[in-house]
Amino acid sequence: LERFHARQLRVSPHVLGHSKAHVGRVVAELVRAAKAQGLQPGPLALSLRGDFVCIGSAYEQHKVRSPDCFDILVPLRLPPHLAPRPRSADGPGPRGAFVCGLLARDGWTRRCRPFAEGFCVELQGRSHLSSGLVLRWFQGHLQRCLGAVRYRLQERCRVSLSACPGHPPTLHILPCSDYVCCHISMAVRLIPAIPLGDALYLTAVPPEGSLGSLAPSALWGLNASRQEQRLLGWLKEQAPAASCHLKCLQILKGLRDLRAHGLEEPFCSQWGRVLSSYVLKTALFSLLLQGPLEAWDERFLVERLEDLVLYLRDCLRKQVLMDFFLGNTSIPEAVALPRFLKEAAPVNLLSAFDGPTLDLVAFQLISTWIQAPHIIRMYSSPRYWRPVPTP
Repeated sequence: LERFHARQLRVSPHVLGHSKAHVGRVVAELVRAAKAQGLQPGPLALSLRGDFVCIGSAYEQHKVRSPDCFDILVPLRLPPHLAPRPRSADGPGPRGAFVCGLLARDGWTRRCRPFAEGFCVELQGRSHLSSGLVLRWFQGHLQRCLGAVRYRLQERCRVSLSACPGHPPTLHILPCSDYVCCHISMAVRLIPAIPLGDALYLTAVPPEGSLGSLAPSALWGLNASRQEQRLLGWLKEQAPAASCHLKCLQILKGLRDLRAHGLEEPFCSQWGRVLSSYVLKTALFSLLLQGPLEAWDERFLVERLEDLVLYLRDCLRKQVLMDFFLGNTSIPEAVALPRFLKEAAPVNLLSAFDGPTLDLVAFQLISTWIQAPHIIRMYSSPRYWRPVPTP
């Protein structure tokens, strides 16, 4: 396991640092250009707030393999007289989804109509902010601004923007100088986000998760990445200096990806969705707070990794793994949570999957752990190093 982590999973801090710095500079240029183009958007349009928020494994020290993919939240600004009012989506839609009503400080008047027609959908006779319309506007706005950025960065790198309907646009960066060591091409997912305050954001729900009576374009997901980063920071302070909790997460993600190479569709896709990186991280958070953090010293790596596998197996068999932040009252007081998160309805991350699928994933998970040395040897050739893409 140590050799597998060192040779195939561990990302060089030097390369990752250069990549993050380069991504930050390019995204800053693009956001600056997009904000400048929207300096006079009028009182009834969206605009960029002018900053961005780095999220995901590359910024939480559990990135695996290569620093070639990054996630960036791009906060948007609503017209000054409108404020978001999110609430849990009713009906049989995806658990944890929200709809976003709008509060007009001066009441809804005729002057609100252009904004409602451009960015809202009607639900129960009231206007709600549409994630689909906001995402489409965001993609077009960035595409129009890309020319200025491409010209300013042409000596450093080549940049392009791709978009898939219903998904955030991806900025592709191909270095063409020695600015980035190893000349790694990078893909940066730019996620438009509606700020709610307290470092919480609403982001669009992917179409494949939008099942139910509500239109997919009406649904939003709650992003609490900053709270996750705060919790990881607190755990780093409380755990032993040589703690292995992030290494356990990296190894489990690596074993998941290797095992996928030996699975056939449609189960291979279900395997990746059930054991998503967010599910694995949620299980790690839950397990960390159950026992003494001193037990996570690096010399106990195999024992803690086995504990994590068995904990996940039990969750899959019970078909229950609760979201760590939504409605969780057992989070340490040192990690201050916004009131909105504390009062939110608890969400079961496994509720979207049927029992037979979860049982089969639980069986394969234990099989993967038992056969880990064999699986690592079998799929350790370079053609298997890149992980199977998971949503």
